[in-house]
Amino acid sequence: MRRNIYLRTIPIEEALSRVMAGLDRKKLVGVERIGAERSAGRITAEPVMALYSSPTYHSAAMDGIAVRAVETFAAREGSPVRLVAGEGFVFVNTGHPMPASYDAVVMIENVVMDGEVAAIEAPVAPFAHVRRIGEDIVATEMILPGHRRISAYDVGALLSCGAYDVSVYERIRIRVIPTGDEVMDFTARPAPGPGQVVESNSMLLCALAQEWGFDCHRVPPIPDDPEALAQAVKEGLESDAHIVVTVAGSSAGSKDFARATMERFGEVLVHGVAAMPGKPSLLGVAEGGKLLVGAPGYPVSAVVCFERLLYPLACWLTRIEPRSRQTVTAALARSVPSRIGMVDFVRLAVGRVGSRHVALPLSRGAGSISTMTKAQAVTQLPAAAEGMEAGAEVTAELLVDAGELDRTLVCVGSHDNTLDLLADLLMRRLPSIRLASSHVGSMGGLIALRNDAAMLAGAHLFDPATNDYNFPFLAKYLSGMEVTVINLAIRHQGLIVAPGNPLGLAGVSDLADGKVRYLNRQRGAGTRILFDYHLSRAGIDPARVSGYDREEHTHMAVAVNIRTGAADCGLGVFAAAKALDLDFVPLARERYDLVVPTAYLDDPKIQAVLEVVRGEAFKARVAGLGGYETLWTGQVMQPGMGLPDGM
Repeated sequence: MRRNIYLRTIPIEEALSRVMAGLDRKKLVGVERIGAERSAGRITAEPVMALYSSPTYHSAAMDGIAVRAVETFAAREGSPVRLVAGEGFVFVNTGHPMPASYDAVVMIENVVMDGEVAAIEAPVAPFAHVRRIGEDIVATEMILPGHRRISAYDVGALLSCGAYDVSVYERIRIRVIPTGDEVMDFTARPAPGPGQVVESNSMLLCALAQEWGFDCHRVPPIPDDPEALAQAVKEGLESDAHIVVTVAGSSAGSKDFARATMERFGEVLVHGVAAMPGKPSLLGVAEGGKLLVGAPGYPVSAVVCFERLLYPLACWLTRIEPRSRQTVTAALARSVPSRIGMVDFVRLAVGRVGSRHVALPLSRGAGSISTMTKAQAVTQLPAAAEGMEAGAEVTAELLVDAGELDRTLVCVGSHDNTLDLLADLLMRRLPSIRLASSHVGSMGGLIALRNDAAMLAGAHLFDPATNDYNFPFLAKYLSGMEVTVINLAIRHQGLIVAPGNPLGLAGVSDLADGKVRYLNRQRGAGTRILFDYHLSRAGIDPARVSGYDREEHTHMAVAVNIRTGAADCGLGVFAAAKALDLDFVPLARERYDLVVPTAYLDDPKIQAVLEVVRGEAFKARVAGLGGYETLWTGQVMQPGMGLPDGM
């Protein structure tokens, strides 16, 4: 098969307009008559008129007595009007029809009974506390206009006025066809090997469609075979689906058959949009008029295709405007690059720091599905922008309830596995606190505090001159800012190596000949500073270390590279080695602290952190990770404390 070369991408707005012009929505999406009780979420195809008035009779609006208003006009405090039961009044309850000849209700608490006689000390006006016929709805009035999404409240109104059946547009039906030789059907609960991935995109997309009120059906994965894919698309077009989606194979690879298949059954209208992720998206119209969509294979790209292309098109087919997300203005905690000419969708973790919202840009990879789990918002960097600097304000479209942002604690700095434990225990509290952390290294954390872009920073910066941790760096980089330093744990750092330590590594001196493939941490990371310190002590030029310039941002990322043979060793914590059944060559004990601007110390989110880290449950779980000591956990640190005596 020849490769699909698409050289000209088009803006998303142009792509939508082009497809809308190519679809006949009146022919594609029909109208059906359904019971009003099942209509919530559906779209009215025509105005809905009331068959009956509501209420259908004059009714009592209060518990009390029905009276003739004119007979109460003389009533005064101290000079009551007296009415006899059955002649001057009748007892009524809320909702009762008003008895003939009576036109008002006196609330029971304003009536003094003396046997069969009611004394009333205040007059009432005609129709006081009476719901008149048609007060709410009058028969033949329009209850709902056409093209209206029916709400739960609407269902009650429809039934109350006798609109028992309503005409609505068909619910949009989507068929999703995952493709690829490498994908494994999740329904078989597979254990993927090298070159294999568990197919999850289809259900991710189906779940999105269901959230939007569409019906979505997923078929088992189809291999990278043109005839097999064509057969699956043919079956989709012959089904009752309005939209047929293929997942993966929309790009320019030698096994990307989505475009050729789409051309086989109809016309390709769009191949490539000016957006990242989501660039390889495909849109077309089948000969029978159905919408064809080719979603990219990377999950974040597939979601952009669904959210920015399929969703607005499906809403247009059912004659409604897409729902807009709530937005907030947030300051970027760090710079974000972008590509000129492309709208860049960046997922964010967002929390309140002081009086403003701060956004932590998450990983940009189109395959980083975890970023969608961590994200609370997404922002669009305009096509004309060449990135955004730290501190720049962006409009963040919220993916969560706005109230969650006030319960989100922004933490920037060094990565440590204990932060996951802290995050879990914070979420278990009532009210829950969400920890949004960005792993940019200890120095990056201090800079974020200096820029008021975080309330908390993890740091483990060792100063050989003073044999102390963090405080010498705080004095240099946070001069003038009052901070409180709280120990999270003492941790053991060392070389993470393959099981059995096949190269027999004993320390950093074994890296001097350049034969061992090392995996480093990013610049500014405390672990990298520690590694450089030990290289200096051993008299080793970093340039002699093979892989010194290869960087990862977390201990677990280093460990998994060693587990898969992509590197021979890397400096990291014992807990990361233990988690992946790797061996560990001890190198140093170090202090990992949480740095908090003292101005935020009384904030409820920081107080929740202190409560958790000082609790026995947290200390027990930290100890269970291995390679941690909790003797000082939760204590406020002072300059010169260094490390506790070794265990």
